[in-house]
Amino acid sequence: MSADLLSFPSATLSGEDGQAPVVLGVTCSVTGRQWHWRAGGQASHTDRMGMAIAQQANLPEIVGRMLALRGIAPEQVGTYLTPTLNDLMPNPSTLVDMDAAADRLARAVSSGETVGLFGDYDVDGACSTALLATFLQEQGCTVLTHIPDRMTEGYGPNTPAIAAMQDKGASLIICLDCGTAAVDVLEHAGQRSDIIILDHHQVQGPLPEVVATVNPNRPDCPSRLHGLCAAAVTFMTIVATRRALRAAGWFDTRPMPDLWACMDLVALATVCDVMPLRGLNRAFVTQGLRIMGRRKRVGLAALLEVAGARDPLSAFTCGFAVGPRINAGGRIADSGLGLRLLLCTDPAEARVLAERLNSVNHNRQSVESGILDRAMELAAAQRAQGNAVLVLSGRDWHPGVVGIVAGRIKEKFNRPVLVGAEMEDGSVKGSARSVPGQDLGGAIIAARQAGLLSTGGGHAMAAGFGLPAAGVPALQEFLNHHLATAADLPDAVDLTIDAVVNVAAATVELAADMDRLAPFGTGNDEPLIALPRVRVAYAERIGSEGNTLRLTLEGEGRGPRLKALVFRANESPLATVLEDRDGPPLHLAGWLRAESWKGRTSATFFIRDVAVAQ
Repeated sequence: MSADLLSFPSATLSGEDGQAPVVLGVTCSVTGRQWHWRAGGQASHTDRMGMAIAQQANLPEIVGRMLALRGIAPEQVGTYLTPTLNDLMPNPSTLVDMDAAADRLARAVSSGETVGLFGDYDVDGACSTALLATFLQEQGCTVLTHIPDRMTEGYGPNTPAIAAMQDKGASLIICLDCGTAAVDVLEHAGQRSDIIILDHHQVQGPLPEVVATVNPNRPDCPSRLHGLCAAAVTFMTIVATRRALRAAGWFDTRPMPDLWACMDLVALATVCDVMPLRGLNRAFVTQGLRIMGRRKRVGLAALLEVAGARDPLSAFTCGFAVGPRINAGGRIADSGLGLRLLLCTDPAEARVLAERLNSVNHNRQSVESGILDRAMELAAAQRAQGNAVLVLSGRDWHPGVVGIVAGRIKEKFNRPVLVGAEMEDGSVKGSARSVPGQDLGGAIIAARQAGLLSTGGGHAMAAGFGLPAAGVPALQEFLNHHLATAADLPDAVDLTIDAVVNVAAATVELAADMDRLAPFGTGNDEPLIALPRVRVAYAERIGSEGNTLRLTLEGEGRGPRLKALVFRANESPLATVLEDRDGPPLHLAGWLRAESWKGRTSATFFIRDVAVAQ
């Protein structure tokens, strides 16, 4: 491709601090961001490494350059671009308590026991529960499932729900995506049945005394698999259980279960729980998306159709089309809807469930928008006061959407954020979201250990919490001290640009080349490219509320045009600039993707940021 159409950071350029200068001279975009080149060490080294990768692996130069920028060595390219479980799947026994869990599950299968599954109400919990329920039912077990109601039961195992399954004959209870912190509840439940925990949340103290707690984030777990979601832990447990059953001769007269068929659920949970897409997780998601694309799981196929998801499916499909709809039931409606859909085998019933979840998701969006404006006002005031952590709550706020609101505020202010709903009993229940480098889950656990929270726990980037409303100021003071470095973060995160591409070079072929680095997500950012000196030839609002801006772009030399989109246009400062047809040329930053529709594939640019060209 011609050098005047595509450019990378030059080996000859460096700023005063020795780093590459800002891209296209953008020091303050419309959203207040600087655009920097992706740091890949010394530019000359990246040049050489990128060319070496491209030549050795027979790849386009842009793919080799982007791999080098991401620190991928030539010998790692094969497993990075084509990750497989054969290459990356570890022995499940590297996880502490895995063998004990697998042996107990194998005994349950051999004896035809009734097994109770208690899962969390998010995508990871639903996928974990569906995975294990399907496996156990196929092996002849009677399976009882329970997904707690967010409003009436809250997060984690509770005695009435577990007792109800025990009353129905469950001799084994398995907690999925929860249970690590439920010491009292599970030790009490263990008096009537055996308990297994399959979880990945941070450990807050002593573990429950149960048959097995399989959690890669246990301090004593040597597996180094800290980035696995609960569905991945569940999958590895099924692998270990199948191994134990095979050793016992169980499959001598029975068909071996096809575990590849369940990879779609592992992929969905990995993406929606925002796990790092490196190593084993890349293999899970890559394989899982292929399985999902076959649309053999009746419930998922119905939901993909209702959501209007197009092939080929991607991590973006999971995170923005499928995941929010499965989550919607647990947020503001029936918490078991998502699990029922994932387990459904009747196409007609699946369609009804999918349409119901789609409707619930629309309602969730309305509820969220009703809270967001007020939450943004409170967040701006707290930011002006210099708080490192923003802690917000409101009386009429729905507990099911506060996590989404926290995420939106985090994006806006680049600070750890806690958003809670004030309940009628005088308590506050909420969710928290963090930014890279700020371990909010650890801070929440520390606050609970300090007696400031009645409930709390989670990951570095996301957590849940509960406390008396009167204790909110003290909690904020504690978190401001515990995460003090967050006060010095910039209000807007600078953008990391991989390449500058003229409109004429923004083709389907280039999009396909860059897509070879997929799946994209945490730990493997989608390449962000900049289009220089662009003019908008056409703009229109689309969608029922006009919240999407559709554009046609052209370069200064005219030539080929490019379709572009801006989502959430009603609240975006980008829309006003882009709709001004008489304005100066613009630099655009965003993602170039190949989209297929009715047999035709075209390139679309998804705009992330805009700067006025100088």
